[in-house]
Amino acid sequence: MRSSVEIHDILTGKTRVVWQTDRLVEAPNWSRDGEHLIINGDGRLYRLSLDGSEPVEIDTGFATLCNNDHGLSPDGKTIAISDKTEFGKSAIYLLPAEGGTPRLVTRNLPSYWHGWSPDGKTLSYCGIRDQVFDIYTISVDGGEERRLTHGEGRNDGPDWSADGEWIYFNSSRTGQMQIWRIRPDGRDVTRITDSPYGDWFPHPSPDGKHLLVLSYDGDVFDHPRDLDVRLRLMDMDGGNARILFALFGGQGTINVPNWAPTGNRFAFVRYEPES
Repeated sequence: MRSSVEIHDILTGKTRVVWQTDRLVEAPNWSRDGEHLIINGDGRLYRLSLDGSEPVEIDTGFATLCNNDHGLSPDGKTIAISDKTEFGKSAIYLLPAEGGTPRLVTRNLPSYWHGWSPDGKTLSYCGIRDQVFDIYTISVDGGEERRLTHGEGRNDGPDWSADGEWIYFNSSRTGQMQIWRIRPDGRDVTRITDSPYGDWFPHPSPDGKHLLVLSYDGDVFDHPRDLDVRLRLMDMDGGNARILFALFGGQGTINVPNWAPTGNRFAFVRYEPES
């Protein structure tokens, strides 16, 4: 499998390759200064310069089984990671962006990070409790988690709107995975997409104008890798939805927030199957 880390500009419609490798790498985040991406591979995190030079490993201490659910705080000083080294199940930790010792945030497991509130005080994540997938939030200081959904199908992929008013997520509550949003206090659950696809991983743009979604074929329920998928762009309310392009990907392509700070570009990973 070949991984191609790429950047798409929604204004010009052009895509450029940043870096390619024969390793499996996933889930690019964009640094707040716009100078580099953070990706994961082989259980580690790496800082990838936009000039395409080889990525540099980020010191995550004992956490050496990081998955693709990671992301930077709004001020760019802290990274949230999801790692199973300590407990054998994914837990959410915070550590300095330059690297350091992880600090445990979630004690209920497994928990998979997906979003950071714009004020930097709260994390959103998918938690699996008694085999039920739901959306939770928790203070960056830890403590009690807040449950926002209650087993209405499978709920996953929560990411915050730029104004902090909504948490977008994907849910199978109507039978097929679609995009929904909910207030941070659990009110006003609203359906955003009503599409023939299996819609996953909604990411609101930093300028509050767009929502980026990964769409599988309609008969795909989970979010597996190595399939033909498409990236779709729409208004924040789901209007004016359009396919930007199709690609070979899925799991690892855009699992976590991936917009540039300006809101006109996003990073993603395209995969090429072994010949």
